[in-house]
Amino acid sequence: MGCNVLDTRRLPDGYVATVTMSNFQMYRHIISPGWTLSWSWAKKEVLWSMVGAQTTEQGDCSKFKGNIPHCCKKTPTVVDLLPGVPYNQQFSNCCKGGVMAAWGQDPTASVSAFQVSVGLAGTSNKTVKLPKNFTLLGPGPGYTCGPAKVVPSTVFLTPDRRRKTQALMTWNVTCTYSQFLASKNPTCCVSFSSFYNETITPCPTCACGCQNKNSCVKSNSKESHKKGINTPKKDNTPLLQCTHHMCPIRVHWHVKVNYRDYWRAKVAVTNFNYRMNYTEWTLVVQHPNLNNVTQVFSFDYKPLVPYESINDTGMFYGMKFYNDLLMEAGPFGNVQSEVLLQKDKNTFSLKQGWAFPRKVYFNGDECMLPPPDTYPYLPNSAYANPTSILSMAASLLLILLSMG
Repeated sequence: MGCNVLDTRRLPDGYVATVTMSNFQMYRHIISPGWTLSWSWAKKEVLWSMVGAQTTEQGDCSKFKGNIPHCCKKTPTVVDLLPGVPYNQQFSNCCKGGVMAAWGQDPTASVSAFQVSVGLAGTSNKTVKLPKNFTLLGPGPGYTCGPAKVVPSTVFLTPDRRRKTQALMTWNVTCTYSQFLASKNPTCCVSFSSFYNETITPCPTCACGCQNKNSCVKSNSKESHKKGINTPKKDNTPLLQCTHHMCPIRVHWHVKVNYRDYWRAKVAVTNFNYRMNYTEWTLVVQHPNLNNVTQVFSFDYKPLVPYESINDTGMFYGMKFYNDLLMEAGPFGNVQSEVLLQKDKNTFSLKQGWAFPRKVYFNGDECMLPPPDTYPYLPNSAYANPTSILSMAASLLLILLSMG
């Protein structure tokens, strides 16, 4: 996650800056209720005004008479504006409620920006001091931001593209995400099944922790149909359907058909959280045969090639206006598709769990897989009893003799 102060123009006591946030994560997006960005001023700066975003608090501005700043806090907290705000409050790439798409899914929607007018900050690159202690929530914890660093000033072209202007200063802040900081437990799990074994390998018990076991809702109870059950809480507290794994999301991989030159797998994602739907969800799977994907039937698919020589990871996501929204827990809280893969006869096997994924990620978080010794296994080959075969041959001989 990058944060750049791009366009700085001098004011009598400060500057105007454009802050651009870019989500460079290939398959993790910022979901509703969106990002929250905060920092600490190096001196006694104030925010005179903002366009495209707002601070959550104004702070104590009592020392100002007449023209009151937008925010006087030492550590302002900024949030994006909601869609539909008046045009005079909008800025380019703003006003999406803080939601940012993953770079690999939709690069045009992975950017968010706003403009600030900063006062009491100085008017030259010697007097302007960089803010400190940047914090990004997206929307929960997990991001760690480094210090602001001055980079070469951004250059702008005039509309006729014949003249260049440049910013007074430009600085970058880089924020990285860690799933371990975001949650002590996984947020999804994986189950397996196959056409050659009637046993289903379920998610591990308490895969996502069982701390919500006492407040879960049984799927066939009256409470599951209660009015208002899908209303989200401000703190994003989940309300889960009662399961043995207690995960908000379960991914099921089913080995469906084995053809001569191809094989087919079915992928289903189920939501067990009554208070959360997932817009523009992403599912990333690592499997060696993803280098030969022939067709994906009702998801969009994009190969992810982190290393040029290895093509074993792919991203699945919903088709626009069809299944890009994974609904809350209930009868409509699932999406599914099938994948047709061409075999490499030198590597393909149904033995030892080869047909199942090595890793699975939902919305950028790694899901817990079952233990390898529980994967569906091939049945033993049929054992022929020589005595029974001889008896059958003798019976057939007697029948033929009697007919003669």
